[in-house]
Amino acid sequence: MSDTDQVESFGVPWEEDHGYVQAVRRGDTIYLSGQVAHDGARLVAPAPVDDAGQVTDFANTGEQLRQCYANAAELLGRFGASLGDVVEEVIYVRDIEAAGAVAGPVRRAAYGRPDPQVASTVIGTPRLAFPELLVEVRFTARL
Repeated sequence: MSDTDQVESFGVPWEEDHGYVQAVRRGDTIYLSGQVAHDGARLVAPAPVDDAGQVTDFANTGEQLRQCYANAAELLGRFGASLGDVVEEVIYVRDIEAAGAVAGPVRRAAYGRPDPQVASTVIGTPRLAFPELLVEVRFTARL
């Protein structure tokens, strides 16, 4: 690593289990791994699932999305950056309609402006790392 390279993690069990860090800075670019709704090792607003592990209600999508942005802001702060430095985000969601109903207000609040200046892609996916997760967001920021 050069003197401008840095990595950051939260120290949650799945980082070691999967073998990755939460964020990497290379030069003036910061790459964040997909952020999920957790506070330490505890999932935030986990979706209810049935005996087969299938989500039965997507109502917690907004709360989970807010936590994803909060975790990203914490990581970016470790690099002296903020969500204002984000240039691209990719939002992975379990239910496009549920995400569409909440993403606009949650994103505007997270970025602190009515027109977030960030390239954004939303992708529907059948599953995320844990069955109770409804959303995951990957970020790229430039200093």
